[in-house]
Amino acid sequence: MRVPLLLSLVFVFTIASVHAAQLHVGAATIDITPDQPVALDGQRNVRISKKVDTHLFATALAIESREGDRVVDQAVFVSCDLVAIRQGILAKVREKIGTRLPGVDLKKVFLNATHTHTAPVTVEGRYALPETGIMQPAAYADWMTIRIADGIIEAWQKRQLAKVAWGQSQAVIAQNRRPYYADGTAVMYGKPDSPNFRGIESYEDHNLEVLYFWDATDKLMATIVNVPCPSQEVGGNSNIHADFWDPVRTRLRDKHGQDLHILAWTGAGGDVTSRLAYGRDADDRMRKLRGNISRLDEMARRIVNAWEEALDGAKHDIRAEAVLQHQVQDIELPYRKITILEKAAAMTEAAKFKDDPKQQWNYLWNQRVVDRFTAQQNGSLEPFVMELHTLRLGDVAIASNEFELYTDFGVQMKARSPAVQTFIIQLAGSAGYLPTERAMKHGGYGAVIQSGQIGPDGGQLLVEKTVESLLTMWEKK
Repeated sequence: MRVPLLLSLVFVFTIASVHAAQLHVGAATIDITPDQPVALDGQRNVRISKKVDTHLFATALAIESREGDRVVDQAVFVSCDLVAIRQGILAKVREKIGTRLPGVDLKKVFLNATHTHTAPVTVEGRYALPETGIMQPAAYADWMTIRIADGIIEAWQKRQLAKVAWGQSQAVIAQNRRPYYADGTAVMYGKPDSPNFRGIESYEDHNLEVLYFWDATDKLMATIVNVPCPSQEVGGNSNIHADFWDPVRTRLRDKHGQDLHILAWTGAGGDVTSRLAYGRDADDRMRKLRGNISRLDEMARRIVNAWEEALDGAKHDIRAEAVLQHQVQDIELPYRKITILEKAAAMTEAAKFKDDPKQQWNYLWNQRVVDRFTAQQNGSLEPFVMELHTLRLGDVAIASNEFELYTDFGVQMKARSPAVQTFIIQLAGSAGYLPTERAMKHGGYGAVIQSGQIGPDGGQLLVEKTVESLLTMWEKK
């Protein structure tokens, strides 16, 4: 049995051998800020926006590789200032592109969210909302997806010969937000100054990955910045805000041109935030000494400094041609099994909130567990299918997922990737938290059964499928 397997592996690696080709790149930045009050996503309670602190954007980047007139491959990335790419949003965008771009493979268009908690709700039913005085989620989603589709078309039509470089530096943004205690439990945003505090649950990834794109005149036209941390510094207020990506964009454009297109990719960071668990007094003092800057500006300072450091090295290896391969596949992941005790606890909690419209989020959070347990028991649970995008761009690997993916899974993907440098993009969908086995044992929000559909075994399978796909894009060493 070993010989056929060996031959199949040789075949896989042989067909993966492709040549560098000319890159044609276009970009567009589209304002997706609503012009009227909206419900804000990302918290349990209803929040209606009071004002616009910063504008929200969707930034599209279209890449096509060509050998002469022959198109080799393509990819269209769209980074969105949203909490998540809720179910149905990507389908709406692809539908609205439709026949307007006959040369585009719609399966190679995908979106990701920055996870700002001060952006509009995009699907109906998550909250009990007032019927008047606000732009309803469905109306906003329809308007927003028209805007995003227009942005994709603009980026595609602006494609031109381009050059690319990639670089890495470090920026301390991610802070694990799950302290654990002597009783074996963890609490998201728990207090570490308790005598029962025993440590922070897991690793933090401080690598910052960057892609840079220049046009034929050597003008920097676009950049992708991959930070393994969601943008949640603003948190739960009631003003529309793009979080720390707003000052990042401002700083980069002030130095490198106001027409620079900046895509924000959130790396695996379901268990981290930018907020400090401890050491806040020292942080406050240092920010005051630096000119009394805000936490948002501090995060931007770190990201931009790391971006500039990466550029200093990357500019010595700019490629006019590069391999571009983009694979899209639907993968099935096993649901996390719901125990009878978990179902009973969720049913009890759901009953508490059922008749209170103000508690609709909490009711649904628990009721979904009850409904899934019923489907699990009677065999009617549909398979969980995730659209996986994996790409090779020169020496860089890129992989997407739909989760708030715990950092350990992202680190596994990076460590096992065949690429020189690997970018992980989470929240290319809205599939909930995907915790590690260690986190599941500790419990707490983000790891309990209500927080997500897929458990550690599904997370490991996601790692294996991602690495397997990346390996097919590189020749065997």
